[in-house]
Amino acid sequence: MNKPLMPDVSVNGVAISATDIAAEAQNHNAPKDKPGWAWKSGARALVIRELLMQDARKRDLQPAPKELEPGKVETDDESLIRQLLELAVIPETPEATEVAKVYEDHSDMFRAPTLYEPTHILFAADPSDTEAREAAYKKAEAALTTLTKQPGAFGSLAREISDCPSKENGGQLGQMVAGDTVPEFERAMDALDEGQLCPSPVPTRYGIHLLRLDAKAEGDVLPFEAVTSQITEMVEKANWAKAANGFVQTLVNEAEISGVEMAA
Repeated sequence: MNKPLMPDVSVNGVAISATDIAAEAQNHNAPKDKPGWAWKSGARALVIRELLMQDARKRDLQPAPKELEPGKVETDDESLIRQLLELAVIPETPEATEVAKVYEDHSDMFRAPTLYEPTHILFAADPSDTEAREAAYKKAEAALTTLTKQPGAFGSLAREISDCPSKENGGQLGQMVAGDTVPEFERAMDALDEGQLCPSPVPTRYGIHLLRLDAKAEGDVLPFEAVTSQITEMVEKANWAKAANGFVQTLVNEAEISGVEMAA
């Protein structure tokens, strides 16, 4: 007999409905041709949540919701899970040698901000306006064809057609550092060499850009003393995640779970 496409799931005798799993699956990415991946991920997430809630009840924990930010308070379930993890997850304290080793092996991660000098032409279009985005992209492609043939025309073309106030300066945005602009624009700058024109238009939340990177200076590696606290925090978070995964795996190993395979 073939297994059902979406079998019933239970955790220590407590059923998790297919409706709840389907709703949770919306929060999990999966290839379009493999919708079952999202369903399995959603099912596993709800299994773990149920295991945590069962353990919290065994410990007789009581809800004590905290305010996460102004106007947003934990639910009772979120409060119980937080309290449980605070009690049960005991991460290892980072050793000084461990922190130093991270810096030694990955010092390139700890640099002063990269300095950029970009020039751009903006075709403004709201991301929610599909027609405007398509029209802006076509305009950007046409202008890019012109610039590919006449690279020296960037400034004059920016003054003529850009929707950014920088058009008054020929599209020059001045010196910028990492974090000064939106991530999608920064990723495009990172991929360019000095003086290079981006070979394709760059979509951002503001519209479609043509981008030329006039200068880029990678920041120097920061001294260990300047990043010790940052690395220590990184190691603390990694250790907490490792301990939390171990705790959850213990709950999984001790539970009776049917309907979905729980990956180690």
